[in-house]
Amino acid sequence: QVLLVESGGGLVQAGGSLRLSCATSGRSISTYAMGWFRQVPGKEREFVAGVSQSGTTTNYADSVRGRFTISRDITKNTVDLQMNSLKPDDTAVYSCAAVTLRRSAYYYVPSSSSSYDYWGQGTQVTVSS
Repeated sequence: QVLLVESGGGLVQAGGSLRLSCATSGRSISTYAMGWFRQVPGKEREFVAGVSQSGTTTNYADSVRGRFTISRDITKNTVDLQMNSLKPDDTAVYSCAAVTLRRSAYYYVPSSSSSYDYWGQGTQVTVSS
């Protein structure tokens, strides 16, 4: 079992930056593939970015590629999402998620929310125009 707690959300103007952090407790994050998702009311949860269990593979949604960067710190047991050049369309509740995959998927980054077993409570990001 792992507990995930997000922080760093808030209100920012378009073009600004925010850094979200996902703190984990329990086993090391090196035993999980980690993902960031976002959701707005009335819409399905959307994959934003993810990092493999190996830590060597990252994946991004087309809508954020080049603006967002996911990183993990094994010593702190955290996974961060650096968000730059924010747009009003980035407004959502952002959640981190974790899953332990089989050894053959060590370098894989799941992009489907149904692939993840553990979720944080989410943090609100609001980008004003």
